[in-house]
Amino acid sequence: MAWTEERVEQLKKLWAEGLSASQIARTMGDVTRNAVIGKVHRLGLSGRATTNRADRPRRATIPKPMPKPVVAEPEAVVEATLENGDFATVMTLSSTMCRWPIGDPGSTEFHFCGNKTDGGSPYCEAHVRMAYQPSQSRRDRRRATG
Repeated sequence: MAWTEERVEQLKKLWAEGLSASQIARTMGDVTRNAVIGKVHRLGLSGRATTNRADRPRRATIPKPMPKPVVAEPEAVVEATLENGDFATVMTLSSTMCRWPIGDPGSTEFHFCGNKTDGGSPYCEAHVRMAYQPSQSRRDRRRATG
């Protein structure tokens, strides 16, 4: 296929109308999309009408608004005291005592919850609910705060 003056003019006209290289190749016949692209570049054709693109329906979907997450208030947990009235510390913890840390580890008031566990978890029932939450809940909470 040779690029005659008539075919070049047809190419320029179709390009200016906003047709894609594939559409131009089909319209002209006996020419490939790549040949059209190459000729457009060699001719220095740049700007063109975008009416075809603007008239096309958009494929993007509008995201639905996310429902506001329901964040449960943490339960008020009363920490257990030992027989002598002290709270549970690293030295006094047993395998059936809740290991949920309370306070700043650098302070002298730091201690552990100390409530009874079911033996299969390091935490009491209330702290298990706080520690082990479904991943969806954490994701929703991050979206709400971030």
